[in-house]
Order: sequence, then structure tokens, then C-alpha cells
Amino acid sequence: MTSALSDDSITTGAPLDIPVLDLSTMRAVDGSFAPDFLDRLRHAAHHVGFFQIVNYGAAAGQVDDLFRVTADFFARPDEEKLALHNQNSPHYRGYSSVGSERTQGRPDSREQIDFSPDRAPVPAEQITPGEEYWHLQGPNQWPADMPELERAAMDWTALMDRVGEDLLKALCVSIGLDEDHFAEPFSGDRAWMGKLAHYVGGVKEAGTQGVGLHADYGFITLLLQDLVGGLEVRPYGQEHWLPVEPIHGALVVNLGEMLEVATNGYLMATIHRAVAPDEGVDRYSVPFFYSPRLDAVIEPVDLPAELAAEARGVSDDPDNPMLASFGSNMLKGFVRAHPKVTEKFHPELAAK
Repeated sequence: MTSALSDDSITTGAPLDIPVLDLSTMRAVDGSFAPDFLDRLRHAAHHVGFFQIVNYGAAAGQVDDLFRVTADFFARPDEEKLALHNQNSPHYRGYSSVGSERTQGRPDSREQIDFSPDRAPVPAEQITPGEEYWHLQGPNQWPADMPELERAAMDWTALMDRVGEDLLKALCVSIGLDEDHFAEPFSGDRAWMGKLAHYVGGVKEAGTQGVGLHADYGFITLLLQDLVGGLEVRPYGQEHWLPVEPIHGALVVNLGEMLEVATNGYLMATIHRAVAPDEGVDRYSVPFFYSPRLDAVIEPVDLPAELAAEARGVSDDPDNPMLASFGSNMLKGFVRAHPKVTEKFHPELAAK
């Protein structure tokens, strides 16, 4: 059984909010996708671009353990964290200090570790023009004397990869596609990305900017946030920011630019930001970006006529063009967010 491909059963006049979906209700007893779940998923993905999910399969204590070990790492002396600085990595992996990542040209008041699948780098001489995204492939940087950090982070990303796969299948069916429509770009070596992030209040250069307004460049983002709050979204056509109220252990889900490109804007990469916490308050989050292979090129999909009529077109921002090449779109984000890494290892990309 498939969804009716209509939002008629959902009240459209009500104020927008961030829906909460129970992933345990995604499938019917026979294994097919539940029509009610698909209707709610499509409504959230089209009208808001953000939602939260619960009951997605985390083990007992896994969320708290991940936050605990993340906080333990960021509490370490600066010199220990800086030993893992991403300015040591041509692949943009590792630690970045407060204010070193930039969004909309301004420093963000967070420190973080960026990590992805740990693979051998592609030799520079094998990277041809137009395929510079292969610079993103390489090893991670973890503290050798803290193996529990890598273990907890990688166990979490294994779970998130499965959740992302299930959600993408459900999303495809909800908009009239086969559940395996995107199977080919996600075959082989997926280039997912994870972060462990610590937001710090009182950073003079960033002001209240925990991370500036932006859209994500991949497919699906799965964010685990603590209970401090600060995440805000601005759905398409809305003037006001909508807070994403924290729910312990829930995942905040939003869609990336690749799905906006593929659906001509029926699914939107919704603008969002994180407001810095008050001075002296720590905020932690663990975003996971469910992504295809670096060399994947995402072609437009054929939507049912009633949905195609509601497609808004791809966001027109000459300063941030959306690219059909996933790797190129991802590289564009890193080049801008980490200019010192770019200048050190890839100065030829800084001018692009």
C-alpha cells in the first residue's frame, strides 16, 4: 500500500510547528510503509523541512554515553585538542577551535571534531579537474589515549547510517518514487560526515552566532541535540524563526540541498541557525549527514503531477549555487567554512 500523495487530510491552516514522528510506526505489520506515516513525513518535508523522530533504535544509555564522552573530550586542555587540529589535515578532518569555522563569513562560537569514513587518501596526481572533491577522502584524527571517543562516535554513525537509509526510502515512497530510487548513488563508499560539537557562549567575535544561518549540502541531516536548545529554523515563505524544542534522545531531521535539487524544490533545504548559549553554559550536539558517494551526480526526479505543481524551484542564490554533483557541493561547503585549511592545502580552490 502506498500513500495517497495528498495533504488533504492534514490541516494546512494551522500554524507551522516542528512535527515529531515515531519511527516505530513507519512500517505496517506486513513490512510495507504505513500510509499515515508517509502522509505526515511528506507534509513535514514539504512544508517545514524539519521534523523530529523518536524510537529509532538507539541502545539503552547510548545517547547519554555519547554526550558524556563528547563533553570529556572538549574539557581537555587546548594543547591536547589542538594536536588534532584540522589544519593538519588536507581532508578537513579533526578538531577546529572556537571561532575557526565560519558561516556567512562570520566565526561560529563552537568547537568541534569533523569525521567521515576512514579511508586511504586519493593521491593528488590522480585527482583531475572537476573532481577536486576527492581531496575530502582520507583518515580521521582521534585522540590516541581516548579510544572510547572514536568508538562511541563510530557506533553512533553506524546507527545513523541505517536510520538515514530507512528515512530516505520512506521519503521516496511518500513522493511517489520507488523506495530504492537513490540506491545507485548510495551504493559503494558512502561519504557520510559526522561532527561532535560544543557550543560556547560569550565569544566576542561571534556574538550570538552559535552557527550562522545556512542550509545543509547533503541529503538528510540527523542531529542529536542536548536539552539546552538554541536551534532555530525558517521554513520556506516564513519571516519568523521557529525554535526546535529539545526532546531528550530525539533526532532532529532536516533535508539537504541535494534533495532540493532533485525535486526542483518540492523538498526544501530549509535555512536554519543555532543561537549561542548564554555565557558559562555548554551546549553539545552530534550532527550526522547521510550522504552518497563523493562522485555521485543527482539527477532530477519525475514527481507525480500533483506534487510537481507544488515544486517551488531551486533556491536562487548566486553566492551559494546548488550543484548536482554531491562531492562538489560538499567541497564547496568545506572550502568556505574552513578557509585556513583551504589556504594551506588547496589554495587553488580558495579563488573559486
